[in-house]
Amino acid sequence: MKRTLIALSAMSFIAVANAQETKPATDAETPAISTPDTQNPAAPVAGENSFTEAQAKERIQEKGYTDVSALTKGEDGVWTGTAMKAGKSFEVKLDFQGNITETAK
Repeated sequence: MKRTLIALSAMSFIAVANAQETKPATDAETPAISTPDTQNPAAPVAGENSFTEAQAKERIQEKGYTDVSALTKGEDGVWTGTAMKAGKSFEVKLDFQGNITETAK
């Protein structure tokens, strides 16, 4: 009887573990994670931003922007500034997740 209970418990545990499904997070509530080749479609996402101004500038430059200037962190936690890319001027934004968005000036 004891063996049967142990076996049933183990089978139940395995069934529950296999039934759990991992879904990719695509909403604005996604926590900051390292995903260098993807971007949250809701970017820029407001939230507490731990990037310093120097880190924000470096991250923007790593994405091919030059002349990054006038960076300010808004109350929403999003860094906003101006930058150049391919000879064009842009307003750039960096959120706490590391997403960079641009708007042509």
